[in-house]
Amino acid sequence: MEFVVLPDCPAGAAVAGRLRGARRIDHASGRPWIVGDWPVAEAVVIEAGPRRMAVLGRTRLDERAATAALGRLRSLHDVDAIASRLPGVFHLAVSLDGSTRVQGSAVGVRQIFTALVDGVTVAASEVAPLLGLTGADLDETVLAARLLAPGGPPWPLAQRPARRGIEALTTGHWLELTPDGRARRTRWWELPEPTLSLAEGAAAVRSALDDAITTRVAAGGTLSADLSGGLDSTSLCFLAHAAGADLVTYHVMPIDSANADTMWARRAAQCLPGARHHTLSADRAENLFDIGYTADLVGAAPEGPSTWASGLAHIQDLAKRATAEGATLHLTGFGGDELFGRMPACAWSLARATPVDGLRLVNRYRLANRWPWRATVRSLLDRSTFAQNLGRVAARIDAPPPPIDEPDFGWVFAPRMPAWATPDAVAAVRALLTDAATGGPGPLDADRARHQALASLVFEGTTVRQVNTALAGTGITWDAPFLDDRVVEAALATRIDQRLLGGRFKPLLTSAAQGLVPADILGRRDKGEFSAEAFRGLARNRARILELCEDSQLARLGLIDPAAFRSAVLNPGPMSHHLQPIDTTVACESWLRTHPETHPLPPARTTHTGELR
Repeated sequence: MEFVVLPDCPAGAAVAGRLRGARRIDHASGRPWIVGDWPVAEAVVIEAGPRRMAVLGRTRLDERAATAALGRLRSLHDVDAIASRLPGVFHLAVSLDGSTRVQGSAVGVRQIFTALVDGVTVAASEVAPLLGLTGADLDETVLAARLLAPGGPPWPLAQRPARRGIEALTTGHWLELTPDGRARRTRWWELPEPTLSLAEGAAAVRSALDDAITTRVAAGGTLSADLSGGLDSTSLCFLAHAAGADLVTYHVMPIDSANADTMWARRAAQCLPGARHHTLSADRAENLFDIGYTADLVGAAPEGPSTWASGLAHIQDLAKRATAEGATLHLTGFGGDELFGRMPACAWSLARATPVDGLRLVNRYRLANRWPWRATVRSLLDRSTFAQNLGRVAARIDAPPPPIDEPDFGWVFAPRMPAWATPDAVAAVRALLTDAATGGPGPLDADRARHQALASLVFEGTTVRQVNTALAGTGITWDAPFLDDRVVEAALATRIDQRLLGGRFKPLLTSAAQGLVPADILGRRDKGEFSAEAFRGLARNRARILELCEDSQLARLGLIDPAAFRSAVLNPGPMSHHLQPIDTTVACESWLRTHPETHPLPPARTTHTGELR
């Protein structure tokens, strides 16, 4: 699904003449409003006199009630009441009295991008059509920030495209396109206050998940799903089965014999006899640490490199297998850890939400992680603002990684630039982060743990969206029901001390799934670990990765020292976190090579040693 949303003005209509799209929806004025390509079954257009509303995606809409609500609107702000009730994941657009409101989903599975074209702001569901309209150049500083490990740049930079002049709509906002071609951004979505008990939260989560899955199953056809053996994907499989889906599941066996995922996946499969189950060998060539963007993915990631690009070979292989079974939608458990597990700042938030019981639980975390008392207390007493914390993170991006035995309860995960990043690259990224700290949007929530959960959910939403961009044309869509707005709201409206009850693993999810997932499966208290896959993937692909060091495009841009990168690939270190900066560098380098239109690269520069700099 890819489309452009145009303002209701002559200049917007002129832009439409430069677009290629099989489908078009008009404003009441007759001017083009939405132009692009989308499945007919995933688009509903409502009219109430001269007013128009379009919902594109997977949701359940009462058209009669929506028509009545559209007719009663006094302003575009009143659309909140409609948007806040719909389940699923979708784009929503309303044309009212010459102005347009358009928005995606809260955590970016469905995103809105904007650009100035011929003097007017236009919006789009993807970067590609805006790139075609503007010829936007590469933003080398944003690309350099994608080298940060783990996970790339933190909020609020995580959503920024690596293209000059193209912007992503900020999480929780809607965009207004006015008749004179200007744009305004308004925040409408925020998390509800965390007031629910465990029982109340579990009921709300179960209801939201039932709606999410029913909405997807109602479309018909075969549904495929991950069945990793973990609680997140397993719960989705049972929900899909209960909703009557024609279900196909896939489990990839782990390499490490200490990883119990396969045992738990087999138990779950035995309880789902109506589904077709496939187990993929641990020796499968498509592993979880591959070369990133390859020749068959030229131009497939126009907004910039994904930090999960090393998993694209796995995803492409799974897509082929699932489509051969007739599946058009694939469910994954992305978002489950953020909603139901523990974020790094949870200890800080627990100590303030429930000082007595919270501190007891914090002490359990301290003992389990072997945190020193002094460092734990110092982190608990930290009162820094989001801006102050992000500024400190910016100052330390070229420091050694933080000790793994010391807690960090700050707002922002502490990413680091690779040791092979050039001083110029480090300085540019530091300035980018510092500017975001002083002049960017504030945190996603006033509570540190909920901010971290939302920031991580935005990362997951971006990943799902970018995966689907890469899979365009394959006939299947990757989907993550835990990232639906209503599911996120239900889970994070539950009090933190209830979501993290001591002695239980993911108590909110297990309580929500009671009576659906067998009790012995809900009793699992751990999750799989996959560093063995990462090391094997590096070993298998070392020669291909070393080829990226030859005539490095990142080196031509002055962002890395290829000799130092080559040394790290040959001697990565013994811990899995040593592979994370290699992963982000491979993603950025392979992306540059498969997106040659991004920038006219300068000729290779040499030093007196003859090395690329």
